[in-house]
Amino acid sequence: MNTPNESLPRIAVLATGGTIAGQAGDASKTAGYKAGVVGVDKLLEAVPALSQVARIHAEQVASIDSKDMSIALWVTLAARINELLVTDHIDGVVITHGTDTLEETAYLLHLTVKSDKPVVLTAAMRPSSALSADGPLNLLNAVTVAAHASAAKQGVLVAFNNQIHCARDVTKTSTYAVDAFRSPEIGALGWVQDGRVEFQRKALRRHTSQSQFDLRNALPAVEIVASYAGASRAAIDAFVATGVKGLVIAGTGNGSIHASLHQALADATKKGVAVVRSSRVGSGHVMRNGAASDDSLGSVSAGTLNPYKARVLLMLALAAGITDPGAIQQIFDTY
Repeated sequence: MNTPNESLPRIAVLATGGTIAGQAGDASKTAGYKAGVVGVDKLLEAVPALSQVARIHAEQVASIDSKDMSIALWVTLAARINELLVTDHIDGVVITHGTDTLEETAYLLHLTVKSDKPVVLTAAMRPSSALSADGPLNLLNAVTVAAHASAAKQGVLVAFNNQIHCARDVTKTSTYAVDAFRSPEIGALGWVQDGRVEFQRKALRRHTSQSQFDLRNALPAVEIVASYAGASRAAIDAFVATGVKGLVIAGTGNGSIHASLHQALADATKKGVAVVRSSRVGSGHVMRNGAASDDSLGSVSAGTLNPYKARVLLMLALAAGITDPGAIQQIFDTY
């Protein structure tokens, strides 16, 4: 890479592996590759234009396939980001990540990073060895966003396929397409192209420096159970028996729950298990049902959060000692 201009912003690039760091023996193949094998230095070498955008500080935090993301790595990543951003030497952070769990990591960081400086995640749908690999441009765009003044105080962002998404809203919507990430309910925050960054709106919910959450306390066990035709209560009973502290239901439609699951959840809440109703649909919001479900169960509506992000927020709430259903509902209405 060329020596960057000393007047440029200083951006930390934290690599965690994923498809963006993947490699296959055949450049024509976009599946069957090994994720996370290309180091951060090689990723950066593939994008020489970065030297015209920012001064890069690179760290290899992990080298995993993001399907194997863990809570322990979340804690490590959040702690390192907070350490970097509290200094005057780093102006923003970019995280390279696998696509499988990117939305979960992004939302966790959205609620636990304690800085107004830009934090941007990016990834790729094609390994670095593939024809027309999308990782280099996504990385360039992510650094461009992180180096841009307008990205400050926007919370954690995802830069992917020229779009900029809010961590709370974004989700993976395709198994193969390079435009795999969307914000189905309200759309992207803005866009980035050829060095230009433009935001069309701002995230209004609390995040980052305004968030009450951190990772000082261990995250409790929270699991996800789906509702579907002929569903059995066996999974709920098994989770409760293992000592789970919370359950998120990926319900049908407006977070509706199969009758066989309803009684199991009622039994679970009597044992102190927190229950949140989300939806498996993929977009839209889950309304609070009052006496029809939530009041009788003592359950909480996830609003527009999908089951995976609802799990993240419920873990953080429980870790903060928030256990009353009404108080948890207020958290979901706020974040």
